Amino acid sequence: MVSEARRRAGAPDFEGVEADMADSTRPPVPPFTRETAIEKVRLAEDAWNTRDPRKVSLGYTVDSRWRNRAEFATGRDEIVALLTRKWNTELDYRLIKELWAHGGNRIAVRFAYEHRDDAGNWYRSYGNENWEFDEHGLMRTRHASINTLPIAESERAYLWPLGRRPDDHPGLSDLGF
Repeated sequence: MVSEARRRAGAPDFEGVEADMADSTRPPVPPFTRETAIEKVRLAEDAWNTRDPRKVSLGYTVDSRWRNRAEFATGRDEIVALLTRKWNTELDYRLIKELWAHGGNRIAVRFAYEHRDDAGNWYRSYGNENWEFDEHGLMRTRHASINTLPIAESERAYLWPLGRRPDDHPGLSDLGF
């Protein structure tokens, strides 16, 4: 959820983002406090839960560099292509991110997401990300390490409707992930 202060300041919340906002400042900006790092993590989670590659890409610098598993991407066009491929195969995707550490312009997170394939098999993926931001709050570097395990449909823990995780839904630590 976008904080009330950010909403009053006109900060984007990834709903109705326009192309002319592609290079705007994305509060909160570094250096991060614990509170602003937690907010930045939740904003990233919210964006990814839209499953809209274009909107997600706007949180990254135009020349952002990614390592995602064994795939590398540079720039928004490659990020959009990677995310499009991802969400075309990872169906009913739901994600939770949690702050692990922060300092200056860097944030480390851990995350888990659930999805199914087109045959109806369910999976939970666990991972860690290291993020580095520019002075405008755009992510310029993202390194992700991810492991995926098959789960039974009865083991699913992320049961909210597709989209943003409700504020009262347990986080990773609450779920024991």
